[in-house]
Amino acid sequence: MSKRIRKAAVLGSGVMGAGIACHFANIGLEVLMLDIVPFDLKDEEKANPAARNRIVNTALNNALKSRPAALYDKNFAPRIKTGNFDDDMAKIKDCDWIIEVVVENLDIKKKVFAQVDQHRKPGSFVTSNTSGIPIHLMLEGRSEDFQAHFCGTHFFNPPRYLRLFEVIPTAKTKPEVVDFFMHYGDVYLGKQTVLCKDTPAFIGNRVGVYAMAKIYQLTTELGLSIDDVDALTGPTLGRPKTGTFRLGDLVGHDTAAKVIQGIKDNCPNDEQAATFNVPGYLQFLLDNKFLGNKTGQGFFKKTAEKDEKGRPKILSLNLETLEYLPAAKSDLPSLKLGKQIEDLPRRLKALFDAPDKGGELVRKSLLGLFAYVSNRIPEITDSLFSIDDAMKAGYAWELGPFEYWDAIGLEKGIQMAEAQGEKIAQWVKDLHAAGHTSFYKREGGKRYFYDQAKKAYAVIPGAESFVILDNYRDQAPVFKNDETILHDIGDGVLCLEFTSPHNSIGGGVLNGINEAIKIAEEGDWNGLVIGNNATNFTVGANLFMIAQLAYQQDFDELNMAVNLFQQTTLRARYSSIPVVVATQGYCFGGGCELLMHADAGAISAESYIGLVEVGVGIIPGGGGTKEFAVRASDEFREGDVMIPTLVDRFKAIAMASVSTSGSEAFNYRYLLPHRDFIVMNKDRAIAEAKNKVLELAPNYTQPLRKQVTVLGRTGLAALYVAANELKLGKYASEHDVKIARKIAYVLCGGDLTGSQVVSEQYLLDLEREAFLSLCGEQKTLERISHMLQTNKPLRN
Repeated sequence: MSKRIRKAAVLGSGVMGAGIACHFANIGLEVLMLDIVPFDLKDEEKANPAARNRIVNTALNNALKSRPAALYDKNFAPRIKTGNFDDDMAKIKDCDWIIEVVVENLDIKKKVFAQVDQHRKPGSFVTSNTSGIPIHLMLEGRSEDFQAHFCGTHFFNPPRYLRLFEVIPTAKTKPEVVDFFMHYGDVYLGKQTVLCKDTPAFIGNRVGVYAMAKIYQLTTELGLSIDDVDALTGPTLGRPKTGTFRLGDLVGHDTAAKVIQGIKDNCPNDEQAATFNVPGYLQFLLDNKFLGNKTGQGFFKKTAEKDEKGRPKILSLNLETLEYLPAAKSDLPSLKLGKQIEDLPRRLKALFDAPDKGGELVRKSLLGLFAYVSNRIPEITDSLFSIDDAMKAGYAWELGPFEYWDAIGLEKGIQMAEAQGEKIAQWVKDLHAAGHTSFYKREGGKRYFYDQAKKAYAVIPGAESFVILDNYRDQAPVFKNDETILHDIGDGVLCLEFTSPHNSIGGGVLNGINEAIKIAEEGDWNGLVIGNNATNFTVGANLFMIAQLAYQQDFDELNMAVNLFQQTTLRARYSSIPVVVATQGYCFGGGCELLMHADAGAISAESYIGLVEVGVGIIPGGGGTKEFAVRASDEFREGDVMIPTLVDRFKAIAMASVSTSGSEAFNYRYLLPHRDFIVMNKDRAIAEAKNKVLELAPNYTQPLRKQVTVLGRTGLAALYVAANELKLGKYASEHDVKIARKIAYVLCGGDLTGSQVVSEQYLLDLEREAFLSLCGEQKTLERISHMLQTNKPLRN
């Protein structure tokens, strides 16, 4: 179906509706958001558009002020227009996609769809964002064209950040409509699209609520505290910090109870129906309207008292006495064990076998989960990878249920689950009986899943559009050192992956970059991608290495290290092959400097980019400060006033500005419109970077060294005033101002009598000198030490 979405209507402006409208604006759509006219209008307000649109406008304003931000860039807000169902429903005739996000009540939804059917243009898509109402029930009385273009499209909250997008067709949905949304959700919305069957709670919430309910059940059975359980079921298991009980508070216990009851009422053949009983302590919260974060207390209660660090004291609900008490320090050996093992599969095996109550909770919950998901195929989906994708994208698990099972071992999982009294689906037993040992396998750069219907392994559909570096582990790397791996990702393109802790950039990474460029230049390669599939591209330079040299005041070694960094970023700029950087998550400090020197950046929408060095008392020393002088020079036009451009570049560094999205990074000039581009789906970033290399390679010419116009004392005077204004406005301390003046000195080319043209190397020498001088400052050493100890900046 060759169709483009230009304008979308969002019907309903609650938290989800407003969030979806903002995300549509993020991807460039024109958006119409409608909601009801307030019931309590006074007579004199009934003809007032502002009063009639009060509900929708309030909702939009709340969304625009929300943190974390719903929009990639506040400048996208004008893309959203508002109105109400009574006055503006006819405007949906111009919309290509109409999504319903009203209250979870079938009768109300059917009334809305009756209006939609009256006004929509033929061929326009209509979808529901319901989280649980059967999709086919909404079709009653609707036109044939409506039914053919209708399906469920379920976002998770918050729509910008959670990557799951469930597509739920009915028997009457055209196949090409399903194909369209599976593709559109992936490429344009940046989501992990998952095809679901029209069953209660679809996939994500069906499995997620079971997992939560099972933990609730085991917590009381084993007599564990909710603090211990959250610690066990959070990052220890490769899941978010919210664990289980904090997640319940976040979701809202009224919402969770409705989903639990809905599954119990509508899934009579669910063999785990007993698990979905609402436990007594949850009923206590519901009865008292302690619904979680939205009411101020749930399993946890924030108090007015402060702890020794000045933070509010949090009390935890004792599930036996139903009293709120301070959290007791855990003495579970399994929790201590989990902290000692970094590798998740190894940690899982250790926790699974732990003999204490913590190990028992992990073991029993995972065995129950294994059995549960095995029996959901083919009920809720035909493909096991859809369940894994849903849980990773919707609940932010690092591994899906079948991936957990592979980590524990297929045979061991079957045997122990059955010994526990769980019922494992026959297709899993058949898989094991056929001599297979896992649900997934990797061969030849591809990942395969076991297709239970065909009783054979198959490549995951659509995988050819992605470059997942784990799929290349079985082939010999082109080059490898302790901190990097250089992969051949096909079509004559290399990809350098960082493997250092947190992908920090130290000597090993810098040597790896230089070696990768050398290999690409000297061999028959089209170019180089620098990227990885980790949560974060890089946290920046190896601060521990800098700290050691700074504490020892070993300035010769420090000078050599900084010079290596500068020459490496310059090497990326002036190599004879295209170098493209693919980012996601954090791209801080040295990572940002590397990106700024590449030929292009394939930037995941959720990239947080910035030169953050001021926070640890130094300036960007890997070419970043120099590069902002270069970029300011490129923007100077004869006859223009140049100072404002320079001040903007100066403030970005001096205030350690970090973009809250890839799009916002263009505003700070970390990214350039003619060079860098946004990739909505982070899993596509390396593949798109590879495509960019192949686009640049045929006619690639090694760039010429730049000459840079700097403003000398004229610029310095303006930037010193700007630094002083930061101090007067209480944005900067005395030490911040000292750092800011060093930044200004580099940006202006030093104490030159006037505007002058200088080389990049001249600016790099100034940058390195300023960096080294700051490393000799006591307050800088204090900042570095504080960051290493607390992972937070010190304002001194």
